[in-house]
Amino acid sequence: MVNHRTIDDHNTTLSVEDFALLRENLHEQRLFRQEQLHQLSAAVTSRADTPSARPAASQLEVRNKLVASARLVLADVEAALGRMDQGRYGTCHLCRGAIARELLMIVPQARYCARCRQVREAVR
Repeated sequence: MVNHRTIDDHNTTLSVEDFALLRENLHEQRLFRQEQLHQLSAAVTSRADTPSARPAASQLEVRNKLVASARLVLADVEAALGRMDQGRYGTCHLCRGAIARELLMIVPQARYCARCRQVREAVR
């Protein structure tokens, strides 16, 4: 069962409408990434048949980075949809506090609040 709770803490309130909009956005992102991965895979498969059309090493490197990036984003999007279904969407994985509404509207698959994200990036 989907939990349509309202997170209410300074700038973190998510309305039912926000939740629906974010879910729709995540579904669109998932479809886009799936199609992107399909196209990247199809391009390599079609080129493999003709030796003269084989991509250069630099082209393969760029393609591999695009594939890796698309897979990471797809995994994040699917994880966010899973959190929505489990009623845990909008909760930071580190501090368990609410993720700001504004951040979720920009990055709907966000796993961390702004403070925890800064801490994680500073450690890297």
